Amino acid sequence: MTIMPSKKIFILGVNGFIGSSLAWKILNKTDWEIVGMDLSSNKIEHFIEHERFKFFKKNILTDKDWIESQIKECDVIVPLVAIATPTLYVKDPLRVYELDYEANADIVKKCDKYGKRIVFPSTSEVYGMCPDSDFDEYSSPLVLGPIPKERWIYSCIKQMLDRLIWAYGNHGNLKFTLFRPFNFIGPKLDDITAPEEGSSRVLTQFAHNIIHGKPIKLVDGGIQKRSFTFIDDGIECLLKILENKNGCADGKIFNIGNPYMEFSIKELAEMLVELFSEYPEYAERAKNAKMESVSGREYYGEGYQDVPRRMPSIKEAENILGWKPTTDLRTALKLTLDYHLLKKDYELVGISK
Repeated sequence: MTIMPSKKIFILGVNGFIGSSLAWKILNKTDWEIVGMDLSSNKIEHFIEHERFKFFKKNILTDKDWIESQIKECDVIVPLVAIATPTLYVKDPLRVYELDYEANADIVKKCDKYGKRIVFPSTSEVYGMCPDSDFDEYSSPLVLGPIPKERWIYSCIKQMLDRLIWAYGNHGNLKFTLFRPFNFIGPKLDDITAPEEGSSRVLTQFAHNIIHGKPIKLVDGGIQKRSFTFIDDGIECLLKILENKNGCADGKIFNIGNPYMEFSIKELAEMLVELFSEYPEYAERAKNAKMESVSGREYYGEGYQDVPRRMPSIKEAENILGWKPTTDLRTALKLTLDYHLLKKDYELVGISK
């Protein structure tokens, strides 16, 4: 089904969690062309030969001339390359700065130079320690911690890029939409087979520990609450942003999250253990799964700081895009485990929500 006249999309980081899912949905639901780049292609092998998809193995830090040539040729630029793991914010903040800020700021400037449209991934983390009950894109304060808490470098970088894009959009030639994902989960988030403790996202880490009989480590008891969003719901919203019917998304910021699916990290762990017990091969491991509380300092290092909850307002997406998430957490987790434990990819066997 074509949802808009044909266009050419340039996705940087197409082999990532969001990039691979977005590209797959574009190819299945539109007649758009995609140019994708990344350092590897393991998550996109099932469509890498598609006639409307061209993949290039390129590095955002070194292949700048090539990237500029693609920006000139494409209609919409979606830069999804970034380091997004708290461990590295604390352990290697300069690397985070070089990749997440410098490389992406250069892309923003090139998009402005050629008058292109950029659909840029901000983050729920820009809200930081916002005191609001739910986070509004246009009125909520963006509150970050003290400088020695290096964990905030990622949030600060993303906020600065948001402001840079907003400025180019209002004072330059740039067309833009900013979107802020809230705890996207689903298949292909990370590889659950061998993550180093603390190096991957929470769902992947918990699943890995259950499989290998390691304690599930709950940072500061796991009382922090998050609004989990199934990847397909998030991608549906992104497709509406890319479609941009009648220019409805131009110059806008959208939270993409599921305020109806707020759970604590401990509740996430408990649900995951329960679901593992439904797989005969892993039932005994689920039965023996242990949880232990560790401090944020012990788990991530001195520069770590956390927030008690992140709750999005999605009124902008509901009212302007006509979008609303529909997938409950249990379904999202089940589809994720089926993918990793049974090698069952719901996208390829036609399972739909």
